[in-house]
Amino acid sequence: MNKLKIINDPIYGLIRIPFTLVYDLIEHRYFQRLRRIKQMGLTHLVYPGAVHTRFHHALGAMHITWQAILTLRNKGVDISDLEAQSCLAAILLHDIGHGPFSHALEKVFIPVSHEEISLAMMEQINREMSGALDLGISMFVGDYERPFFHQLISSQLDMDRIDYLNRDSFYSGVVEGKIGYDRIIMMLQVIEDQLVIEEKAVFSVEKYLNSRSFMYSQVYLHHASLSAECMLSMYMDSVSVSDTPIAGCSSTLEYFMGLSAKNDQHTGISQEMLEQYTWLDDTDIVACIKANRAASDPIVSYLARSLLDRRLFEITFKKSAFERDFLESKRHKIVSQLKCSESQAQQLMKTGIEHKPIYVSGEQEIRILKKDGNVWKLSEIIAIQARREEGMYYFCRPKIN
Repeated sequence: MNKLKIINDPIYGLIRIPFTLVYDLIEHRYFQRLRRIKQMGLTHLVYPGAVHTRFHHALGAMHITWQAILTLRNKGVDISDLEAQSCLAAILLHDIGHGPFSHALEKVFIPVSHEEISLAMMEQINREMSGALDLGISMFVGDYERPFFHQLISSQLDMDRIDYLNRDSFYSGVVEGKIGYDRIIMMLQVIEDQLVIEEKAVFSVEKYLNSRSFMYSQVYLHHASLSAECMLSMYMDSVSVSDTPIAGCSSTLEYFMGLSAKNDQHTGISQEMLEQYTWLDDTDIVACIKANRAASDPIVSYLARSLLDRRLFEITFKKSAFERDFLESKRHKIVSQLKCSESQAQQLMKTGIEHKPIYVSGEQEIRILKKDGNVWKLSEIIAIQARREEGMYYFCRPKIN
């Protein structure tokens, strides 16, 4: 069987699968699950075209990583086939641990980050494949002796970010997020096993950072998208504490929501939990929401209908935490207008803080290779804002007078 296939992609055209191991990973059921995980969560409620999946993104990230490796090889960087194959495996599987609707329900089902779940799933696949991912896992966690491989996978200018900016801007229709990825890749170089960018691409890198900032402001943290994600979180919380029977939950969702006797309190990622998680995806959540639009629990049904009919809640942002008196006054208004109890009103309120990622100065900076052979930090070449990340507090609740 020929495993060195070609895949059509709307962003890059033809994507080549250069190693049989990569094909085997794509065929694995853990990876196929990513077809059922939306890349941008509930952002399609704002930008209707944003219905692409983590499967698309992982293939795209793998493709441009391969292009980067070919570029570096052409410039004389010694990269063995084993190293190239392992790097592609790591970037292909970097998001395999994402839960339903990607970041929208992060840590809801397992109280650890998706990166930790990704690692656990990679280790399970590695056991099944008799250690074929040993080197790829080392690159993924940053243990490998040649750090530029990890930098291709995870850094301030990695192939993951380059693909999701290009892909998300394409599917959302927000053209301002598109970046000149091909020029950036062609200007990659390795100096002392560290990834650097040739000086000729410095303005392409600046455009990349500006595009990322724009996408977070206008797309990823769009008020309506964040409102929908808050509502989904409220819905799952309400289902988990409901005193009435909840219909339409798959056995997998029941396992995580505490709706069956087999659910236990876990402090880590057990083998049983990992196996259950690999069957959990967007369809479980959507089926549960549809089945409960007329649930006997009024809060569950209210949230389910609101999500299905896109009756999004109001969301307010401010630079400091919301005062207790303000929140109590809003809760009283919800009680009055929706004719519900204080505890039910509390279920329809959510506060939190969102961060807009910025460029971080220090040792993790993007490195620029000057024409004289010296390597400079990006912030030493262009005026770039490198400061502590600042968060915006938010308060989400039903639209009330």
